[in-house]
Amino acid sequence: MAVTVETLEKLERKITLSLPLAAIQTEVDSRLKKVARTVKMDGFRPGKVPMNVVAQRYGYSVQYEVLNDKVGEAFAKAVNEAGLRVAGQPRISEKEGAAAEGEAQFDAIFEVFPEVKIGDLAAAAVEKLTAEVNDEAIDKTVDILRKQRRTFAQRPAAEAAVDGDRVTVDFEGKIDGETFAGGKAEDFQFLVGEGQMLKEFEDAVRGMKAGESKTFPLAFPEDYHGKDVAGKTADFLVTVKKIEAANLPAVDEAFVKSLGIADGTVEGLRADIKKNLEREVKFRVQARNKQAAMDALVSVAELELPKASVQAEVGRLLEGARADLQQRGIKDAAKAEIPEDIFLPQAERRVRLGLVVAELVKANKLEATPEQLKAHVDELAASYEKPEDVVRWYFGDRQRLAEVEAVVIENNVTEFVLGKAKVSDKAVSFDELMGQA
Repeated sequence: MAVTVETLEKLERKITLSLPLAAIQTEVDSRLKKVARTVKMDGFRPGKVPMNVVAQRYGYSVQYEVLNDKVGEAFAKAVNEAGLRVAGQPRISEKEGAAAEGEAQFDAIFEVFPEVKIGDLAAAAVEKLTAEVNDEAIDKTVDILRKQRRTFAQRPAAEAAVDGDRVTVDFEGKIDGETFAGGKAEDFQFLVGEGQMLKEFEDAVRGMKAGESKTFPLAFPEDYHGKDVAGKTADFLVTVKKIEAANLPAVDEAFVKSLGIADGTVEGLRADIKKNLEREVKFRVQARNKQAAMDALVSVAELELPKASVQAEVGRLLEGARADLQQRGIKDAAKAEIPEDIFLPQAERRVRLGLVVAELVKANKLEATPEQLKAHVDELAASYEKPEDVVRWYFGDRQRLAEVEAVVIENNVTEFVLGKAKVSDKAVSFDELMGQA
């Protein structure tokens, strides 16, 4: 029988489902008989409970279950016959008014996925980044490795603290004459000039000698993580108890061997660093260019967004935010009241991008090939000590492999868009790319 689909607005549709009451009752009777075989009731042997007693006890719940199943089956069959792609769950209610004799009727209201129209990608402008790993980037990485293995020696009493020194201090901060939580410490250590403390605090300690004390004002930023003191100014008293100068190891054979470099040479160390940095640069450039390509793709696409899909995405983002709060140790994070509307723009973008990408992949056969999956997993595994174990780890779990497949498809889409759009190349420095500029 032909299915009549009523358009309510944009993506919203309505279908009326008719179910024969006789078929529903037959299924209810069948399920009640199954229940009767195993049900236990006081005063009856198992399997010997009279059917009228079983029906009285379980009839309503079984009928509700059967109705849900039958309505679900009827809905699935109807949308399949109508060739509809349903977005989200339908809202099903009993139809108002008298139904035909021997039938029960239900209205199913739901959304369908939209038609996605992708315009001319040649009209979209994309800025494609490029970056190189130079000697300066390698030098900075060597310096980081040296700092990670530095030692400290106490400075003579006459020498003042300078950047790079490790200082041990006592401090106490007061706001309006009152000490505040977290504003007092003894034998507290930090490295001068490395951003571990607020700038005013570091500026005050820099130049002080062991045994000296100083009082200074410190203005907490408006966005400071401690809400009780954010935006307020405190008066601090700091006493320097010890100053230790940093000793960085020389870049020699012993240093290289301590890092586990196979050939034990400085050249080998720099080559290894360059290889790792180039891999990181490649992934970061790909991520930035992928974002630019996706923005360009969305800019030329036309579609309506299913409200159900957006709301589902908001729910996922909300749960993710609560999980993040819980991981940070926030009490009762699962019950935290977080306004849903703050996630709406991100949810809409994700849904829009997902629908547009799916359409582009389908229309242009951009699915991930087995060869691409293997190549991407091999690249991910290359930075590990035992790459073959990592490869097995990915291919041994369908969920993990699906995540890789999604990345490969996104890469295919990126290359497709960049091949069609108006692309301008832009070289960026290593520091800018890595967020160090």
